[in-house]
Amino acid sequence: MSAKDPTFLGLVTSVSGPTVKVSLAESLASGIALIEGHMYRVAQVGGFVRIPQGYQDLFGIVSEVGASGDPNTGNGGRWMTVELAGEALGQSFERGLSQLPSINDSVHIVSEGDLKRIYGREGLDQIQIGTLSSSESIAVKLSLDALVTRHSAILGSTGSGKSTTVASLLRSIVRPNQEGGAPASRILLLDLHGEYTHALADFSRVYSATPQPGERPLFVPYWALQAKDLLGFVAGGLNENQEIAFSDKIQELKASALGTNRFPGMDPQSLTVDSPVPFSLKQCWYELMDFEVRTFTGPQRDQPALEDAGDPMSLTSSKYTPAALGSAGPFLNSQAKGIRRQLNMMRSRLLDHRFDFILHPGPWEPRLDGSVELDLDKLLDDWVGHEKPVTILDLSGVPSSVLTTLVGSILRIVYEALYWSREKTEGGIHRPLLVVMEEAHRYLSGAKEDGSAAEIVKRIAKEGRKYGIGAMVVSQRPAEVDETILSQCGTILALRLSNPEDRARVKGALPDNLGGLVDLLPVLRTGEAIVVGEAARLPVRCRVTLPAPEQRPKSSDPRVSEAWATKRVAEGYDRVLASWRAQRTFAVAQDLDIVRIQVEDTVAPHEGKS
Repeated sequence: MSAKDPTFLGLVTSVSGPTVKVSLAESLASGIALIEGHMYRVAQVGGFVRIPQGYQDLFGIVSEVGASGDPNTGNGGRWMTVELAGEALGQSFERGLSQLPSINDSVHIVSEGDLKRIYGREGLDQIQIGTLSSSESIAVKLSLDALVTRHSAILGSTGSGKSTTVASLLRSIVRPNQEGGAPASRILLLDLHGEYTHALADFSRVYSATPQPGERPLFVPYWALQAKDLLGFVAGGLNENQEIAFSDKIQELKASALGTNRFPGMDPQSLTVDSPVPFSLKQCWYELMDFEVRTFTGPQRDQPALEDAGDPMSLTSSKYTPAALGSAGPFLNSQAKGIRRQLNMMRSRLLDHRFDFILHPGPWEPRLDGSVELDLDKLLDDWVGHEKPVTILDLSGVPSSVLTTLVGSILRIVYEALYWSREKTEGGIHRPLLVVMEEAHRYLSGAKEDGSAAEIVKRIAKEGRKYGIGAMVVSQRPAEVDETILSQCGTILALRLSNPEDRARVKGALPDNLGGLVDLLPVLRTGEAIVVGEAARLPVRCRVTLPAPEQRPKSSDPRVSEAWATKRVAEGYDRVLASWRAQRTFAVAQDLDIVRIQVEDTVAPHEGKS
């Protein structure tokens, strides 16, 4: 190739696997090239290059630029390192390499025509997420199939445009009211700050632990949780014998409920303490507490000294005659399990209205005999079976003490249901599901206290692909996300990251030859991302398309200068206190009884006359 070619950059000087060193031509002293009326910045980190190989073209991304300082090498010894990523034959681009370049092969600028060969692919599988940072006329597209089935991660410091990127990406997937959109999408979004309710209102259904007008109440039946997670939440720390006492009682109550109620698909012989069979937690508390406080009289010390039977519905314990010293009795129950402290904690949890969404789950709350008004099929239909493409579970009102258990329980319910129904039309294979996990570092750190959520997400990350369940992990602290989960994310959208620990974790999740791109993360603009992985045709620096202002999440920074420059209008801190106490942002201090009367327009007698 002639060095007079305006696209010519230089020559290959060394090849080490997919890593290629290039000596730059002297004609590039200015760092700018003009080709067919378009101006290109050349030899820029993150830019693309093309290496012709006969009928094929190899494409790579610049990871490093430097100069040797030896004047005898020509052009001041300027060089660059290129990481090869794919090849094209004609108009067909494919990731991976069938061959490597040779020494002195020519290296060229990637023009807009070349970029269109790479990113111009059309089809249902391709979703447009933004434009190239270096050429805003070229759309960046991702493979929807790879994005969902191979999992993904959106990582960026607070203020980098992470939430807006998530909203834009979901809007690009669903493409509401557009021809060729995906109205049958099935996306479950765990929203920890209530940011997305407004942004995705036109194609989502919202469930909240503290519902506002237009939202539905969120219920997660406690009896669908694993026994270990449930007991850890309601009873606190248990030793082995204490855990056995609780587990045996739960198993007994589930077996009793199974004997008096019909639950399709449930074989009594296969019943376990973790089977999703309803049982009354109040009845469980009552019977265990009754056994702990029971006293006996009689010659054989076998006659209960009962004074008041109590009431499980009101969580009133049975009352027995107090035990006395000596041989006269009454006598303590020598078989008691020593779990009275844990039972007191259970009662406290059941009386705490902050946990009603899980311990008193509306129509899913079992009666004392274990019967329920609605079963889990209705819950699943509400979450992932309705006509809207996106379901938002607003967890902003959930106490932090139960957040990890709640997230783990929600994901386990969904995963187990879709896993076991994989051969049915509503299973994950025939109708895949994407689970978007916002603020993932809060419950996926891999620490012991985050075990319930991290365990099921690891299972989704490792096995979900085969059953049509994809994960999208969103976090501002990738260093705190479990390494196993992050390593299973096949596509990474990395926005601005300043913390060196976070950048190191992202670098560890990238292929070895692309680690140099991490050095760009601190200087990315807001809403700009480096996209790498299975869904991207080439590693790319991309400007994510911003949704319309009214469709952006409520995550923007307060306008301090405007707020402080405006004369203060005192509102009264009684309203502040009301919201704090009610744990609802729209709570009011005083309920105003306003009678609204509909006004009907009437035509005056003189109207209509000329």
